[in-house]
Amino acid sequence: MTATPPRTRRFPAALPGAPAGVPRVTSPNTAAQAHGAPRAATVASGVGLDSMAVRARMVDDLARRRLGNDVIWRAMREVPRHRFVDAALAAQAYEDTALPIGHGQTISKPSTVAVLLAAIGVQRGLGRVLDVGTGCGYQAALLARVCGTVYSIERVRALHERAVANLRPLQLPNLHLIHGDAAQLPEGYGQFDAIVSAASAADVPRAWYERLQIGGVLVAPVGQQSQQLLRVVRSGALAFTEEFLEAVNFVPLQSGKK
Repeated sequence: MTATPPRTRRFPAALPGAPAGVPRVTSPNTAAQAHGAPRAATVASGVGLDSMAVRARMVDDLARRRLGNDVIWRAMREVPRHRFVDAALAAQAYEDTALPIGHGQTISKPSTVAVLLAAIGVQRGLGRVLDVGTGCGYQAALLARVCGTVYSIERVRALHERAVANLRPLQLPNLHLIHGDAAQLPEGYGQFDAIVSAASAADVPRAWYERLQIGGVLVAPVGQQSQQLLRVVRSGALAFTEEFLEAVNFVPLQSGKK
């Protein structure tokens, strides 16, 4: 689908302030768990699934379809997707399909992840990145491979804790996991070079616009019955350039923690 022409938008000088209080940030490597030890996905292993060749075939398919770029494909070769899904679904881990991870959520298709990461421009060597909707942690792991510092936020505690457990073996010291509400992101986290969302809202939360650095990029699905992938570039203190990239289908963005 052809992208729509960019449009520039200016917001009022007085933007609503974000709520006070910063949710706890968890490192998947060292965190003590206040709510008991989380369980990683019950994963299958073995020569077939652990083989680099299996991941390479998935990446080769994306390359043939020109989805992503060399930086993204290299990260996908390194991160074992089957370790983020349950053993019963492991045989499908390297197919281009979304898979359920519980709580009404899914791990996105590899092609969708490639499109999202390319849209925020990971090949530019991004510094601070916010990943909205940690889920099982797969996209966060890819981002941590190619970006400076990654904060990934998840509203469902059970998924947050599962992601902590899934990610711990990968030893990614630049990745920080948050159990919190991304739609009400506090100011205490500062600003980001990129924000990417794996859930669709009717409108992009105003807090996300505020949290973008000048020159920063925000990519998020918008819409309810019909969704489009929106790319926003902050071109000035109060100026944002927007363009719609393509039709997509994501789970809905929900507010509050559970």
